[in-house]
Amino acid sequence: MKSIRTNAALLAASSAALLWAGSTKSWEHDAEADYRKGKLTRLALRSDGRLSLALAWRELHDASTSYLWAVAEDARNGNVYYGGSGQDGKAKLHVLETGKPSRVLAELNGLEIHALALDAQGRVYAATSPDGKVYRVTPGTGAAEEFYDPKSKYIWALAFNPKGELLVATGDKGELHRVTAAGQGSVLYRTEETHARSLTVDKEGNAIVGTEPGGLIVRVDAAGQGFVLHQTSKREVTAVAADAQGNIYAAAAGARTAGAGMQMMPLPAAAPPATPVPSGGKVAGSIVTPRPGPPSMPPASFGSPISGGSEIVQIEPDGFPRKVWSDDTDIIYSLAFDGAGSVLAGTGNRGNLVRIDQGAAPLSTLLLSAAPTQITALAAGRGGRVLAVTGNIGKLFALGPDVERDGVYESEALDAGFFTYWGRMNYTADLHGGAVKMETRSGNLDSPQRAWSAWAAVPLNSTYGRVGSPAARFLQYRVTLTAAGDGQSPDVAGVDIAYQQKNVAPVIEIIDLTPPNYKFAAAGTITLAAANSQTISLPALGRNAPKPVTLLSGSDAPSGSMNYAKGHMGARWLARDDNGDVLLGKVEIRGVNETAWKPLREDGRERHFSFDSTAFADGDYRLRVTVQDEPANPPAQVLTATLESSVFTIDNTPPVLAGLAGTRNGTRVEVKWKATDALSVIAKAEYSLNGGEWKTVEPTTRLTDSHEHEYVLSLDNAAAESTVAVRVTDYYDNQTVAKTVVR
Repeated sequence: MKSIRTNAALLAASSAALLWAGSTKSWEHDAEADYRKGKLTRLALRSDGRLSLALAWRELHDASTSYLWAVAEDARNGNVYYGGSGQDGKAKLHVLETGKPSRVLAELNGLEIHALALDAQGRVYAATSPDGKVYRVTPGTGAAEEFYDPKSKYIWALAFNPKGELLVATGDKGELHRVTAAGQGSVLYRTEETHARSLTVDKEGNAIVGTEPGGLIVRVDAAGQGFVLHQTSKREVTAVAADAQGNIYAAAAGARTAGAGMQMMPLPAAAPPATPVPSGGKVAGSIVTPRPGPPSMPPASFGSPISGGSEIVQIEPDGFPRKVWSDDTDIIYSLAFDGAGSVLAGTGNRGNLVRIDQGAAPLSTLLLSAAPTQITALAAGRGGRVLAVTGNIGKLFALGPDVERDGVYESEALDAGFFTYWGRMNYTADLHGGAVKMETRSGNLDSPQRAWSAWAAVPLNSTYGRVGSPAARFLQYRVTLTAAGDGQSPDVAGVDIAYQQKNVAPVIEIIDLTPPNYKFAAAGTITLAAANSQTISLPALGRNAPKPVTLLSGSDAPSGSMNYAKGHMGARWLARDDNGDVLLGKVEIRGVNETAWKPLREDGRERHFSFDSTAFADGDYRLRVTVQDEPANPPAQVLTATLESSVFTIDNTPPVLAGLAGTRNGTRVEVKWKATDALSVIAKAEYSLNGGEWKTVEPTTRLTDSHEHEYVLSLDNAAAESTVAVRVTDYYDNQTVAKTVVR
């Protein structure tokens, strides 16, 4: 996968180092997922992240149809037969004869040709669907005759067994028929599935059948006895293939729905003997019992796109199944073997052709992504080549056996996040006599276009060179592989490019002073609110602070909670760094009439701070916050930003009470006093009669808005002696208490 990694030397310097703009990073491509994000042209991509030249892929014929579903080659003369969807009720069988242009060999009754097979005499057997029939076509003349009618809706696959008998896999009854050379056929095996979807013959002459919707792989012997080799995790076994070593490969696709073969189904028994079905399809005394229910639909892979992806299962000669490939989106339509005996899989709906490279840990190689979106059928051809037909649009292709002379990989654009300098480009490769060329281009738009710089070659010294593209935010690279004179391909295992963002100074946007007598909660603490909670919540940073709100829990965030702490002052600030660097913040204090800043905190990472103001004399002060990006940059490149707060007051001195006295007039008691505070307004005045609860009293001006207020309190109390306590509080929660006795 793509990774942003720091040079090993920097990592070794400190395992705990934090690395941002000032660090040299590396853009690395060394895994399949990395390269998949770019564009491959005439290149193959292996699942361990190795690039090489693709096998040559050549278009042989455009059949001017939507789909081709089947292809076969006559090993004796190299003639290629292929067919698919038809028009006006006629399905066309095409032939490409050696040294001649392609032509329509025969037109058959039916909407589509879904299967082809050749007998030992080179005669072509083509199966049509729906209302499937098998036709035998004579090469050269194209004369066609109805060979066998299985009385099934669909015919999905054909194969000859060692005895020269034709095996026919059908739906919607899920039957496997066996037909003699004379066209006499009968049901060899009933799968008890809706569709016998795929078919091949193993080295022992057994039929291998894949089913739908249970996703079964069934071995059927010459006596019609079936054995389920494996039930896949998918709904539909779209293709099966068997090699000379006794391995069986099955491709399965689509998510199974509830009730569709979710449990292993009972093993179907061999079909009872049946009266042969003669050519023309008329049944004479057949004891085949029709399955109940209406005819079913064709498998999902032949309709709308299906979900659930697909997988390839290898069943080893001893019967052990193992998954050797899977993909969440590609749907496998076909399997075949290349000249080296490796399994090829044709897929949709991205037109991918994949090779399974066997070993202790199976690898796979994306050989190509064809412009037609579906590779519907594959067939091994002469000389090591592989034939393929496609859907969307229906064409005939040949793959290999030679490789392309050159190929190009064009990466996706790297977003470095900021204006960036480019460094050295390295690659790891086995050249095998070929050549590798590296190029880059850069720009400041998020997708490569004409407004980017031109492609610039990277002058390579062995396997590295320095990128010459202009500094910018985005970068793209291009790798061109060229084959050796003997056709061998270079093999690129990895590419990495060093880069470093330009460091820019951080910015402090605002400093907010917090309410007095509160301090920030420690990280991770939880404070339960009492009835008269002493925990407040701060508004969002930068907004005018509303009246504090009581919270149940603390927070370490700058806009989190604060706990009551008499004498504490605090501030929080909003700082940013366009490089994304971690910032360290220093906090200092200075009186408005002073010249020197005194440190309160050095290099903290939190963007808030509170301190005990009782160590300072009453008066007006400012805070200064300085942030720096030192954790991410070498000392010579560290940048800072500084901002001073507005003026705030430290006031830890209580108000002064003067003239407190009381008089009595019968049952009425009158108490007068005066409160004064040097630095802050009087916030509140209260009284308590004879030790009772504290009650608020208004000043003579009614509004509590001044440094100085007078108070007159009139009480109705008939007791011979009354004790009145008075408490005055200023804005900074400093209090003075006094009392008077009235007789």
